[in-house]
Amino acid sequence: MNCRRKGSATKGNSCASTATRDLWDNLFDRGYRADVTIRTNDGGIIYAHASVLGMASPVLRGMLKQAKGVGHKRLISIHGVQHDAVRVFIRFLYSSCYEQEEMKELVLPLLVLSHAFVVPQLKRICEQQLENSLLTLDNVVDVFQLSLLCDAPRLVLLTHRMILRNIKAVSATEGWIAMKRSHPALEKEILESMIYEEQMEKERIRKFNERKIYLQLYEAMEALVHICRDGCRTIGPCDKDLKDDQKPCTYEACKGIELLVRHFAGCKLRVPGGCIHCKRMWQLLELHSRLCADSGSCRVPLCRNFKDKIKKQFKKDEMKWKVLAKKILSTKRIGGEPYFLSSKSIASY
Repeated sequence: MNCRRKGSATKGNSCASTATRDLWDNLFDRGYRADVTIRTNDGGIIYAHASVLGMASPVLRGMLKQAKGVGHKRLISIHGVQHDAVRVFIRFLYSSCYEQEEMKELVLPLLVLSHAFVVPQLKRICEQQLENSLLTLDNVVDVFQLSLLCDAPRLVLLTHRMILRNIKAVSATEGWIAMKRSHPALEKEILESMIYEEQMEKERIRKFNERKIYLQLYEAMEALVHICRDGCRTIGPCDKDLKDDQKPCTYEACKGIELLVRHFAGCKLRVPGGCIHCKRMWQLLELHSRLCADSGSCRVPLCRNFKDKIKKQFKKDEMKWKVLAKKILSTKRIGGEPYFLSSKSIASY
């Protein structure tokens, strides 16, 4: 048996004892001095107490005020769900307890009853039970529809995601076929949301790959400055004393930039458009000049030359380079680096 901890009449952290809960269960089971008769499906009868029902549910309180009765007993009806579900629901109003097997079997009608009669404690329990263990591919469509009707947004989200992740298996279930027949508009919305999710996933992958490229370009810029300013083992400026036994380089792109620089220095077709490797080197040098914070003292070759060239460039080409530079800086968020401009400064030059 599972019981919701219930505060006692006294203040503090005390809870209702097992004996107290048993007393409430016995009161319900035996119907001692019950003054309410509840009619359910298939002619079922449940006896209860108006004071308990009225305190536990504002909806039942309103029904009892309007109820007609014979003698001292009032009569109300709860239809639309099986008799056992109503019995478990009324019993919960007494002791806040339920049997796990009954919850497993009747969780969906209990969710409906707890919402319809405004019993938030039971509604939360039903939602938690479904989220933790009772949600399956066979019932996920039914739970999705009920969660929409019962104002359970978290359950709507979980079931919707489950449907999208397992659309092939779910679309073959009886629940999906019934929904397709009775609520074709809802089926259409789910399929449209699936297409939207696929598009969003493609967009996320595209942005991830784009960000990866920008990070690689930034690392290449760092490695280029490192080689031209400090030198790295076997390559660097003429005034640096390079040693083979230096510490391992921490710049991941350094080796690739070193090979590119060596090729650029010895290539006979060292003109833009003549050699694909040299063309890449020219582009890196121009990109560096657009990111460089101080071309006057910069050790990277042609940095000042490219700065002067920028002023004579066509507006269209200029905008392309500006956008690229801003995206690299905003991706890495490197504003304030000693040898690169901040992303805000790009727009001003």
